[in-house]
Amino acid sequence: MTDSEREIVIDRRIDAPRELVFEAFTEVRHLSQWWGPEGFSTTTRAFEFRVGAEWDFVMHGPDGTDYAEWITWTEIVAPERIALLHGEVRDDPNAFVSVLTFEPDGEATRIVMRTVFPTKELRDEAVEKYHAIEGGQQTLNNLAAYVTGANR
Repeated sequence: MTDSEREIVIDRRIDAPRELVFEAFTEVRHLSQWWGPEGFSTTTRAFEFRVGAEWDFVMHGPDGTDYAEWITWTEIVAPERIALLHGEVRDDPNAFVSVLTFEPDGEATRIVMRTVFPTKELRDEAVEKYHAIEGGQQTLNNLAAYVTGANR
Protein backbone atom coordinates (compact mmCIF):
# COMPACT_ATOMS: atom_id res chain seq x y z
CA MET A 1 0.00 0.00 0.00
CA THR A 2 1.30 3.44 -0.89
CA ASP A 3 1.11 6.58 1.22
CA SER A 4 -1.23 8.10 -1.37
CA GLU A 5 -3.91 5.55 -0.42
CA ARG A 6 -3.62 6.63 3.20
CA GLU A 7 -3.23 10.38 2.82
CA ILE A 8 -5.17 13.59 2.46
CA VAL A 9 -3.46 16.66 1.00
CA ILE A 10 -5.02 20.09 1.37
CA ASP A 11 -3.40 23.31 0.29
CA ARG A 12 -4.37 26.95 0.46
CA ARG A 13 -2.85 30.25 -0.61
CA ILE A 14 -3.13 32.78 2.19
CA ASP A 15 -2.64 36.50 1.58
CA ALA A 16 -0.24 37.01 4.48
CA PRO A 17 3.52 36.67 4.97
CA ARG A 18 4.87 33.21 5.80
CA GLU A 19 6.19 34.29 9.22
CA LEU A 20 2.73 35.49 10.25
CA VAL A 21 0.99 32.34 9.00
CA PHE A 22 3.56 30.17 10.78
CA GLU A 23 3.22 32.21 13.99
CA ALA A 24 -0.52 31.47 14.05
CA PHE A 25 0.46 27.85 14.89
CA THR A 26 2.96 28.70 17.63
CA GLU A 27 0.84 30.28 20.34
CA VAL A 28 -2.37 28.96 21.82
CA ARG A 29 -3.85 32.49 21.91
CA HIS A 30 -3.75 32.35 18.10
CA LEU A 31 -4.72 28.70 17.61
CA SER A 32 -7.81 28.95 19.76
CA GLN A 33 -9.11 31.75 17.52
CA TRP A 34 -9.11 29.80 14.26
CA TRP A 35 -8.45 26.06 14.74
CA GLY A 36 -11.07 23.65 13.44
CA PRO A 37 -13.84 23.54 10.86
CA GLU A 38 -16.61 26.12 10.60
CA GLY A 39 -18.78 26.28 13.71
CA PHE A 40 -16.24 24.56 15.98
CA SER A 41 -14.53 26.09 19.00
CA THR A 42 -11.53 24.88 20.97
CA THR A 43 -10.75 24.62 24.68
CA THR A 44 -7.08 24.01 25.48
CA ARG A 45 -6.13 21.92 28.49
CA ALA A 46 -2.34 22.07 27.93
CA PHE A 47 -0.14 23.64 25.27
CA GLU A 48 3.56 23.96 24.62
CA PHE A 49 5.02 24.54 21.16
CA ARG A 50 8.32 22.68 20.96
CA VAL A 51 9.40 19.29 19.62
CA GLY A 52 8.22 16.57 22.01
CA ALA A 53 5.70 18.81 23.75
CA GLU A 54 1.95 18.57 23.31
CA TRP A 55 -1.31 20.33 22.76
CA ASP A 56 -4.17 18.69 24.68
CA PHE A 57 -7.52 20.20 23.75
CA VAL A 58 -11.22 19.66 23.21
CA MET A 59 -13.00 20.66 20.03
CA HIS A 60 -16.63 21.61 20.53
CA GLY A 61 -18.84 20.84 17.55
CA PRO A 62 -21.71 23.09 16.50
CA ASP A 63 -24.13 20.32 17.58
CA GLY A 64 -22.68 20.35 21.13
CA THR A 65 -20.52 17.23 20.70
CA ASP A 66 -17.10 17.41 22.35
CA TYR A 67 -14.10 15.77 20.67
CA ALA A 68 -11.00 15.05 22.75
CA GLU A 69 -7.87 15.85 20.74
CA TRP A 70 -4.16 15.49 21.36
CA ILE A 71 -1.19 16.64 19.28
CA THR A 72 2.52 16.24 19.84
CA TRP A 73 4.97 18.24 17.77
CA THR A 74 7.55 15.98 16.09
CA GLU A 75 9.40 18.56 13.99
CA ILE A 76 9.47 22.35 13.93
CA VAL A 77 11.51 24.25 11.36
CA ALA A 78 10.45 27.89 11.66
CA PRO A 79 8.93 29.29 9.50
CA GLU A 80 8.99 26.45 6.93
CA ARG A 81 7.59 23.24 8.38
CA ILE A 82 5.68 21.68 11.25
CA ALA A 83 5.24 17.93 11.68
CA LEU A 84 2.90 16.50 14.28
CA LEU A 85 1.21 13.36 15.52
CA HIS A 86 -2.54 13.84 16.07
CA GLY A 87 -4.87 11.52 17.94
CA GLU A 88 -7.64 11.57 20.50
CA VAL A 89 -5.27 10.86 23.39
CA ARG A 90 -1.57 10.17 23.96
CA ASP A 91 -0.61 6.72 22.60
CA ASP A 92 -3.71 6.59 20.38
CA PRO A 93 -3.07 3.61 18.03
CA ASN A 94 -5.10 5.40 15.33
CA ALA A 95 -3.14 8.66 15.54
CA PHE A 96 -2.13 10.15 12.21
CA VAL A 97 0.85 12.17 11.06
CA SER A 98 0.46 15.63 9.56
CA VAL A 99 3.17 17.69 7.92
CA LEU A 100 2.48 21.34 7.21
CA THR A 101 4.74 23.29 4.90
CA PHE A 102 4.74 27.05 4.53
CA GLU A 103 6.11 28.32 1.21
CA PRO A 104 6.43 31.96 0.18
CA ASP A 105 4.18 32.79 -2.77
CA GLY A 106 5.00 36.38 -3.62
CA GLU A 107 3.67 38.42 -0.70
CA ALA A 108 1.43 35.50 0.27
CA THR A 109 1.99 32.01 1.68
CA ARG A 110 1.14 28.62 0.23
CA ILE A 111 0.36 26.23 3.09
CA VAL A 112 0.20 22.51 2.33
CA MET A 113 -1.20 20.13 4.93
CA ARG A 114 -0.29 16.50 4.19
CA THR A 115 -1.90 13.96 6.53
CA VAL A 116 -1.04 10.25 6.46
CA PHE A 117 -3.22 7.77 8.35
CA PRO A 118 -2.00 4.39 9.68
CA THR A 119 -4.34 2.54 7.28
CA LYS A 120 -6.42 3.21 4.19
CA GLU A 121 -9.49 2.26 6.23
CA LEU A 122 -8.80 4.96 8.82
CA ARG A 123 -8.24 7.49 6.04
CA ASP A 124 -11.51 6.51 4.37
CA GLU A 125 -13.38 6.72 7.69
CA ALA A 126 -11.95 10.20 8.33
CA VAL A 127 -13.08 11.33 4.87
CA GLU A 128 -16.52 9.70 4.89
CA LYS A 129 -17.61 9.88 8.52
CA TYR A 130 -15.77 12.97 9.76
CA HIS A 131 -15.57 14.91 6.46
CA ALA A 132 -11.83 15.41 6.91
CA ILE A 133 -11.25 17.01 3.52
CA GLU A 134 -13.98 19.63 3.94
CA GLY A 135 -12.98 20.13 7.57
CA GLY A 136 -9.33 20.63 6.62
CA GLN A 137 -10.28 23.14 3.93
CA GLN A 138 -12.51 25.00 6.39
CA THR A 139 -9.71 25.02 8.99
CA LEU A 140 -7.27 26.58 6.52
CA ASN A 141 -9.98 29.06 5.48
CA ASN A 142 -10.37 30.00 9.16
CA LEU A 143 -6.60 30.42 9.43
CA ALA A 144 -6.60 32.66 6.35
CA ALA A 145 -9.41 34.80 7.73
CA TYR A 146 -7.64 35.08 11.09
CA VAL A 147 -4.21 36.12 9.81
CA THR A 148 -5.63 38.59 7.27
CA GLY A 149 -7.96 40.15 9.84
CA ALA A 150 -11.05 39.28 7.81
CA ASN A 151 -12.86 37.96 10.89
CA ARG A 152 -12.03 40.79 13.28
